[in-house]
Amino acid sequence: MPFQPEPPYRHGSAPAGPIATDVAVLLCNLGTPDAPTAPALRRYLGQFLADPRVVEIPRLVWMAILHGIILRVRPAKSAAKYATVWTPEGSPLKVWTEKQAKLLQGQLGERGLRVRVAAAMRYGQPAIGTVLDALKRDGVKRVLVLPAYPQYSGATTASVIDDVARWALKTRHLPELRFINRYHDDAAYINALAATVREHWQRDGRAEKLVMSFHGMPERTLHLGDPYHCECLKTGRLLAEALGLKPGEWKVTFQSRFGKAKWLEPYTEPSLIDLAQKGCKSVDVICPGFAADCLETLEEINQEAREAFLHAGGQRFSYIPCLNDHPSGMRALAALAERHLQGWPTTPPSPDALALQQERARAAGASA
Repeated sequence: MPFQPEPPYRHGSAPAGPIATDVAVLLCNLGTPDAPTAPALRRYLGQFLADPRVVEIPRLVWMAILHGIILRVRPAKSAAKYATVWTPEGSPLKVWTEKQAKLLQGQLGERGLRVRVAAAMRYGQPAIGTVLDALKRDGVKRVLVLPAYPQYSGATTASVIDDVARWALKTRHLPELRFINRYHDDAAYINALAATVREHWQRDGRAEKLVMSFHGMPERTLHLGDPYHCECLKTGRLLAEALGLKPGEWKVTFQSRFGKAKWLEPYTEPSLIDLAQKGCKSVDVICPGFAADCLETLEEINQEAREAFLHAGGQRFSYIPCLNDHPSGMRALAALAERHLQGWPTTPPSPDALALQQERARAAGASA
């Protein structure tokens, strides 16, 4: 296949962009439609659900179902749900991810690291390949890819790596690449989650039970070797320990079931209904697997699951937001990135060293 044209290069040129550095962190989240409309959802779902990492059904069979049924029916329904959480600035997921990228760059700068941070989406815009092209044009030579998924899954983390690899296949001069696969048991991440729960308890009081809802996956992925289920359970256990919760005071569940196949259990909404019917009057619900609030947390949990719990007899439902721009969460991301950036030139050279580098570059250019 033909390679993409390389950006112009000349000896002695310094990296461009908002911060002069050849090291970047690429913060990747799942993605979002461009607008809460049926046409925008059709484009977004067409890309998302066509990913073989997301839906592991024989290709020809699934494409017929996707284009013959799902993309004719689901976009309008999904658009109505997105409309309930859409903000004046756009999709909550995109707004939070872009803010996280800016804050992460600032956090790393406070740690003395000169690093460019850019946000990208696996599906929708800004696309991973587009952002990597822009980083290359600005002189970036080393990229740390940070998927915003604490728990590893083939459907999420690996799909980001796939997309970077597709971009690499078309690129002649590749930057150095590093990938962060998971941070489900990272102490700073767990402590950040615990901090948001404690703050909620101090402000609004503590419910009878803390429900930790993670995004679901088909159960067969667990039996095929995907570690996602185990990593979710470990995150839940560590968070419960950090909060000093006793058995019976917390519960891990899985949401966002799609299709008729069996998914990871227990399911979130049926679990909440069961709790209410058994006499539990109040629940606090947190979604530790989501780095930023999105449709699945704001609509599915804070609207649909709330209504189901209260309708079943519950009296108080409290949703604890994702880490979003929480200071503890941003410090956790910064510490994670700093560890994985070790060995790369992330500190500015001294004036004398910089002058020597420029002189050598000019000499090399003159002799070329």
